[in-house]
Amino acid sequence: MNTRNKKALSPVVASIILIAVTVAVSIAVAAWMGALTFNFMATEQLKITNVQFTQGNNQSIVVTMQNTVTTPVTINEIHVNNGVICAFTNNPLTLPANAQNSTTVTYVAQWANGAQYEIEMRSTKGNQFTYSATAPA
Repeated sequence: MNTRNKKALSPVVASIILIAVTVAVSIAVAAWMGALTFNFMATEQLKITNVQFTQGNNQSIVVTMQNTVTTPVTINEIHVNNGVICAFTNNPLTLPANAQNSTTVTYVAQWANGAQYEIEMRSTKGNQFTYSATAPA
């Protein structure tokens, strides 16, 4: 009878070890998948809230934008009507998380009164944020 009890101890220990290894591997996989999902979920969101057309010797467009997520957005190009107006090659414009900022775009051509303009901001990650505005009449 003693030999049977000693032999029965081995399968119990093996089962406990097997369960412990399974739990450890599942925790490691869950942590890895969580980190992977967190990196993919970090998206950019930029909202252009206002566009003002200024008059004078140097006509310009003042763009007010707001970053609505918890990651910073870096703008490297600004386009007006599909033309590159400003390319920030050495010093890109970075908008911190949950922040609002204004930038002045000097429009090379004279903007026409009452004309429709499409302002597009392009981020370093390749995202495009557009806004349509009408110049004052």
